[in-house]
Amino acid sequence: MLYESPHRLIKTLEQIIEFFDPQRLVSVSRELTKFHEETKTGTVTEVLEHFKQKEVKGEIVIVINGKEK
Repeated sequence: MLYESPHRLIKTLEQIIEFFDPQRLVSVSRELTKFHEETKTGTVTEVLEHFKQKEVKGEIVIVINGKEK
């Protein structure tokens, strides 16, 4: 699990693709326990495209799925 700044979210997701795998499953949540809470789950590529389409604000938590056997 990682805590990330909204300003670095896109770069961090791009680095996860680079160092792990574009198909690795991740879950990105922002503004947990608040009115504008949002969670997006999918492959790193899918989640990256989702957050590229919007201005991201708030505290970010990224959960990266473990390596598949």
